Order: sequence, then C-alpha cells, then structure tokens
Amino acid sequence: MAKDPYKLLNVPNNAKDAEIQKAYRLLAKKYHPDVNKDKPLMAEKFKEISAAYTLLSDKEMRRNYDKGQIDGSGQQKSPFGQGRSGYSSDFSGMGGQDDMASMFSSLFGMNMGNMRGGMQQRHQPPQKGADLRYKININFINALKGESKKLSSGLILKIPKGVESGQVLRIKNKGKPGTNGGPSGDVKVEISVAPHKNLKRKGKKLLLNLPISLEEAIYGCKISLPLPSGEVEFKVPEGSNTGQKLRLNGKGVNGGDLIITLMITLSDEEIKNLREWSGLKNKLDYKYRKGLI
Repeated sequence: MAKDPYKLLNVPNNAKDAEIQKAYRLLAKKYHPDVNKDKPLMAEKFKEISAAYTLLSDKEMRRNYDKGQIDGSGQQKSPFGQGRSGYSSDFSGMGGQDDMASMFSSLFGMNMGNMRGGMQQRHQPPQKGADLRYKININFINALKGESKKLSSGLILKIPKGVESGQVLRIKNKGKPGTNGGPSGDVKVEISVAPHKNLKRKGKKLLLNLPISLEEAIYGCKISLPLPSGEVEFKVPEGSNTGQKLRLNGKGVNGGDLIITLMITLSDEEIKNLREWSGLKNKLDYKYRKGLI
C-alpha cells in the first residue's frame, strides 16, 4: 500500500509549497545515499521521500491526491475503492508480483518475465522531466519596453516590461519530458541587462543625468525627452544648478518615478567668455568654500 506523502515528509495536508520544499531538503540531506553508504534502508527511505516530494510539488498531482483520485505512488485509484488500478491490488493476497507472474506461467506455459518488469514499472512514481536553462542578454531600453526573444531551441520567450538583470523567466512544461507519466520540465531563462550610458535603475525608479547649457540653467527652459514609455515634456526652472533634481511622477519603470539630475555643461568657448566677463581669472579664492571643513 502506498504511503501518505504528507506523513513521509512530516508536513500537514494544508502545508504551503515552501514548507514542503523545506521539509524535503532536510529529509533528503539526512537520508541521501551519499551520506548513508551501505545502508539500504536509508536508500529506500530516500526513494520514498523523493517520490513524495515529486507528487506534492506538482500542483495537479497534489490536487488529484487530495481528491482521492490517485494514491501516494501517483497511480490512478480503482473506481471500486480497492486502491491503485491495475493488477497489484487484485492479487495482493497471492504473494505480490513475482507470485502472480509465476501463476500465469504455470497456467499458460508462458515466460512472464516481461510482465513482471512491466508491472514493476507501473509502481514507479511519476517523475517530472529536467529543466532546460538558458541565459540571454538584452539592452537596457528593451528591458524597459519588453520584447520577444527566440531561444536556440526555437521557443519564443516573451520578456515583460521592466524585467531586471538576474531575473529568471519560466516557460512551463517545455523542458525535457517526464518519466512514468510525469510532466515535462520547464524552460528557465536568466536575463542579463546591459547597462545604459545615461540611464540607471533603482527598483522602479529611473535615474537620468541630464546635461543642460548655462543659458538653460539661468533662464529656465522646456525640454522634451523620448523615453521608452513615450515622449515626456517638463520644465527646467530658472536659476537651476548642477546637481538639482527634478521628479516626474509615473515616468519610471512600471509606474515608478523618473528622477532627473541636472548637469550644467560648458563648452570651451563658454568657459573662455565667462572668464573674460567675470574678471575672475586671477581671483580664485571662492568665498563659498570658506568654513567648508
């Protein structure tokens, strides 16, 4: 009789996925064959908890188990309430699979070795297929806008707006096929976002160092910027200075803010003209630095 996977993992029936995963890791570490060499009972225990975790970590299989549609080994239950469907429960009183295969051999003179192997296969729990992993690079602007990328396997990955570097996206059931009726694995794609020369990101905030001329800083101006989310217009107030910040609400990443830091940029000609105009060429003792330290 298949054991209760909840009891095998020592978790309640309403345990969250994280609780189940934590319980499995602790038990797997305890019973793993690598740390229990020459201890067959430990190896068998490890197989049991691995099968239990496989069942409970699959949402559909767990739901079917909770409804009583499958047993702890993942096999379909008989509609007549006799445990797993198939031969093993019908002949459980005759010594199990080996005795039943021998019985058929004596009755029909047939070699039932293949039947025995096939029946043993039925008792193997479903195993989810292995995941396929990829890593792709995208530029900063496309990470803000979102895009679709074709993987080397031919699959199309839809990258959502505002994806971050290091984020892993998943395509369910497109990995390697499962065994014994188990589901296919997933495709997991790690995203690497290339840096931008002027824009930076801090959570949902978008940060921009904006060069402005001396004239724009003194008199103020209106500036239009072509952002990934669309063109935005804002006003630089008169008398602005380098380092002054402007905040544009909702113009960052996914509803975050855009923080603009003004940077007054002077050309060589403007610097020369300012020196001549101000008469400060030989007066470099800047009064605002007094008492700085």
